[in-house]
Amino acid sequence: MARSEVLPYRHVLTMPTVPGSVRLARQTAEMTYAEWGIDDTHPTMGPALLILSELVTNSVRHAAASSPDLTVTFAAGEYALAFAVHDRHPHHPGLVPGPGATGGLATVAEVAAESGGTCVLRRDADGGGKSVWITLPL
Repeated sequence: MARSEVLPYRHVLTMPTVPGSVRLARQTAEMTYAEWGIDDTHPTMGPALLILSELVTNSVRHAAASSPDLTVTFAAGEYALAFAVHDRHPHHPGLVPGPGATGGLATVAEVAAESGGTCVLRRDADGGGKSVWITLPL
């Protein structure tokens, strides 16, 4: 993304790290972004929902034992939408595990890049968790 922008709209959802949270995160994304004028017919929403589902699924599969809850932060502005999935599992996997990697964060990074967006992995200050931030252009 070439344009830097403050994202004035924000919504935070904390939920248990269980399989049903994948659906809840998607439904919340659809409703929240629609309230902000970005409905599910917008071309960015398909990639956004795919990435969101993958990130929440990763937290459910890999972080539930260390992180009973996960948090999704949704944000948007005139030119971009963003979201982050945070859990308290200390493992910091990196975004692209290696050449020819498939699944998980490799898929997330690829879909974000193909959509003109960014994918950033940030460790918590205490090293006990991380957030994956996705920003996609509108």
